[in-house]
Amino acid sequence: MSQQAKKDELQKEPLQEEVNKELTSDEAEAEAVAVENEFDLLQEELVALKDKYARVHADFDNIKKRLEREKYTAVEYSNEKFAKDMIPVMDSLQMAIASATSNAEPSELIEKIKEGMQLTLKQLTTALEKHGVTMVAHDEPFDPNIHNAIQSVDSDTIESGQIVQTFQTGYKYKERPLREAMVVVAN
Repeated sequence: MSQQAKKDELQKEPLQEEVNKELTSDEAEAEAVAVENEFDLLQEELVALKDKYARVHADFDNIKKRLEREKYTAVEYSNEKFAKDMIPVMDSLQMAIASATSNAEPSELIEKIKEGMQLTLKQLTTALEKHGVTMVAHDEPFDPNIHNAIQSVDSDTIESGQIVQTFQTGYKYKERPLREAMVVVAN
């Protein structure tokens, strides 16, 4: 190789290194821009997710508050149907009181009041049964869950464990006792 050729080759090497440096700096700059763009996109996504989280959390709080209000209202007005069914019973009792002050004959008045009270009792019993309140049966064997034996008597005609007499009627709400029946039981 000639002197001139060596000289030209030496001059080309720094130019080649400079080109390589420019390519690597261009690549680095492009990579930096790409990273910066990705960072910006991730920040935007983070902001969007934080906003979405805040909205979902607010919606959850609103639903929770609404359900609490609805639950409170349901508990507060749970006896509304029962109360509406008791109003006719009250009306019947008021009419009975009004009829007691009429100028009818005493025997006729007593008969009308008795009939009115029987109808009112039937009306009350029907309304209570409609809402799951029933009387404890008197003709069943003694059950300590729904009967309270206040006395026991010896009996030749009634078998042991059967109810002889009821002093106070018991009531159940569905299957749960509200008040035990006070009974006399045969030995």
